[in-house]
Amino acid sequence: MKIVDKKIIMQIFKFVIVIIFMFQGNISLSGNTGYKISVNINGSEDSILYLAHYYGDKTYLDDTAFIRKGKFVFEGDSLLHGGIYIIAGQKNNRYFELIIDKEQKFSVSTDVAHINENISFKNSEDNTLFYKYIRFNTAKHKEIGELRKTLSLYSDKPDSVQLISKQIDTINKQLGDYKLDFIKEYPDNFISVLFNAIWEPDPQNIPILENGREDSIYVYQYYKQHYWDRFDLTDNRLLHTPLYNNKLKKYFEQVLYQQPDTIIKEADALIAKTEPSKEMFKYSIWYLTYKFETSKIMGFDKIFVHMVDAYYTTGKAFWADPSIVNSITEKANALRSILIGETAPEMILLDTANSFTSLLHTDAEYLILLFYEYDCGHCLREIEEMRKWIDSVDYDLNVFAVCTDTSLAKWKKFISDYKISDWINVNGTRSVTPDYHDLYDVSMTPTIFLLDEKKKIIAKKLKTGQLRPFLNNYTIQRQLVEKNSSQ
Repeated sequence: MKIVDKKIIMQIFKFVIVIIFMFQGNISLSGNTGYKISVNINGSEDSILYLAHYYGDKTYLDDTAFIRKGKFVFEGDSLLHGGIYIIAGQKNNRYFELIIDKEQKFSVSTDVAHINENISFKNSEDNTLFYKYIRFNTAKHKEIGELRKTLSLYSDKPDSVQLISKQIDTINKQLGDYKLDFIKEYPDNFISVLFNAIWEPDPQNIPILENGREDSIYVYQYYKQHYWDRFDLTDNRLLHTPLYNNKLKKYFEQVLYQQPDTIIKEADALIAKTEPSKEMFKYSIWYLTYKFETSKIMGFDKIFVHMVDAYYTTGKAFWADPSIVNSITEKANALRSILIGETAPEMILLDTANSFTSLLHTDAEYLILLFYEYDCGHCLREIEEMRKWIDSVDYDLNVFAVCTDTSLAKWKKFISDYKISDWINVNGTRSVTPDYHDLYDVSMTPTIFLLDEKKKIIAKKLKTGQLRPFLNNYTIQRQLVEKNSSQ
C-alpha cells in the first residue's frame, strides 16, 4: 500500500477548507441579493397589493403580493432598480410611495385612515427620512394655505398684507433650508439627488430697466442657462421617478423658444450630457424623437428628421432594431423634402384642358397647394371657405388644386358646380412626376400647403381658418424685414 505524504494531505485539507469558505461566502452573498419588502396596512380590505415603479411618465408592475397573516410580502431574487415605487391596491388605488435604493429588505406599516401621518419603517433609513420630509412639507404648506386665506381678508390693509407676506416668505425659506440642510448632511443619499432634481433656478440681483421694472430678458436667460444645473443627467435612478420626464416636458415646451433650430441645438446639447449613462442617453433620444414625430405643431417635423439623422442612421441609437431604424428613416425621408423652408417638390399634372401643368412654373405671390376629393364632405366645406376667403383678400393668391379622384368627368363637373374654374385645377392621378402621396406625404384629404413666390413651403397642413391669420402675420413680418433691410 502506498503511503501518502502528510504535507500533501495538509495541502488537500487546506484546499477543501478554502472551497468550503468560498461556497459559504457565495451563500452569504446570495442571501444579500434580491429584495424583500413586508407591508402592513391596517384597515385595508385588499387581499392583493401591487408594487410598481415609474419609468418616464408611465408606471410598470414589478410584483404582486397576497395577504398572509395580515401582511403582504414582496420578494424577488434580483435587486430592484433604484427609484420611487408605488404600493397600490386591487382597485388601482395608490396607497403610498417608497424610496427603493440600496436598502431593499425592510418592512413598512401604516393605516388606511392616515397613511402618511402613521407610516413607519423598519430597516429603511431612506424611507424614514423621506416621510419625515413629507410630513414637514405637508405641515408647512398647510400653514401657507391658512395664511393665504387670511391674506385675502386683509387685501385693503397694506401693513397686514406686508406682514402676512413676510410670514409666507419665511415658511418658504424654511422649506428651502430643509432641503439644503439635508443635502449637506446626507450628500450621498438618493433623497438628496431628488431634492437637487426638483430645484428651480432663482435669479438674484436682477437688473432694473429705465421704466423701473425688472429685466425680464435677464430673468429668462438666467433661468434657461441654469435650468439643469443641479439635475444629475447621468443618474439612472431619476428615470424611475416622474421627475426627468416632467423636467424634459417643461424645458422643451415652456422654457425654450418654440422654434425648430433652437430646439434642435438644445436637444443635442442635452443628449450629449447624458452620454455617460446609457439609460439616460437612450431615454432622452427616445423621448425627443417620439415627441417631435407626433407633434401637431407645424414645422416641428424638422426636429424629428434631425433626430433620425443624428442618432438612428448613425447607429448611436444602439438599442434600436434594424427594422425600426429602417422604418423611422423611411418616415424621415418622406418628410425631408416638404419641411418648412424647402422648395416644394415639382408636380406636373394633367389640367382640365388635357395639358400637363407644372406646379413650380405657376406665377403667384402666394400659392395654396390643395389636395382634395370631390366626394369628401370635409373637402367641400374647406373649398367653400377657401373660395370665399380668396375672393375677399388683396393678396396675389392662387390655388393649385389637386384632385385625387380618378374620374375626369366627375372632376370637371365638380369644378363647374363649385365655381373654382379660376383656380389651377389638375388631377393627381394623371402625372409625369412621382406619386403625389410620396412627394407630399398625403395620407388624408383635404391637405393644404402654402408656398411663397419662390415656391418655398411657408406653411403646411393647416385649415383655411388657420391660414388666414398665418398669412396676415407672415406678410406683416415680411414687410418689417424688408423695411429694416432697406434702411
